[in-house]
Amino acid sequence: MKTVDLNSDLGESFGAYTIGNDEEVLQYISSANIACGFHAGDYNVLMKTVKKAAELGVSVGAHPGFPDLAGFGRRDMHMSKQEIFNLVVYQIGAIQAAARVAGTQVHHVKPHGALYNLASKDEMVSTAIAEAVHSVDPDLILFGLAGSKLVRAGENVGLRVAQEVFADRTYQQDGTLTPRSHAKAMIHDADLAVERVLRMVTDGKVTAVNGEDIFIQADTICVHGDEPEALEFVRKLRVKLEENQVAIQAYGVVDHP
Repeated sequence: MKTVDLNSDLGESFGAYTIGNDEEVLQYISSANIACGFHAGDYNVLMKTVKKAAELGVSVGAHPGFPDLAGFGRRDMHMSKQEIFNLVVYQIGAIQAAARVAGTQVHHVKPHGALYNLASKDEMVSTAIAEAVHSVDPDLILFGLAGSKLVRAGENVGLRVAQEVFADRTYQQDGTLTPRSHAKAMIHDADLAVERVLRMVTDGKVTAVNGEDIFIQADTICVHGDEPEALEFVRKLRVKLEENQVAIQAYGVVDHP
């Protein structure tokens, strides 16, 4: 049976602000990317989310972003390679400490928002992230946009990498995500999103916004936890994949086909 990882970005509430449906979404996913307090999250939410993931047997991942709470980490910030290295190391460390207390360990790292998008196309940013992850723990798995520079940077430093696709985002013909400023960036129809993901997993193809089919590798599928449709998406997606003989399993936990 074919397997695929199903992940979501969680732990993004902070203070008096509640974002997403973390406890519900955790019931359906195999990997959780948990905010580290820079773009979202705080020490209380971080600990609660790590503990809940551990209780449910969901793999815990660090979700480092730019220090941009007001912009939810979705605004570009110009930093040196050393600054990016340092901020990634710092944020992985926060999740590692919480994971140890919760009796689990960090399984993977997935950059967030603008940091993720920059790393997908900027060699300096992708290299800084990959080197930071490897320096903290070379056994960590690096999640990156399928076919991107972040994936190549991870491979270059000797990390295991998981090529990521998105259930609720559209693609450009070069394989990059459609910018959120674009009217067609997000997919709000759960049934359409599920059918697109199933095709990515089983056929290795997705239709770009210009109507052209492009090839894509789907090791792990992301559903954004902060979107209103997240719970419906992830529930329907899991059911559809399993109906089509695709098992949901954290990437790298067992031999991946």
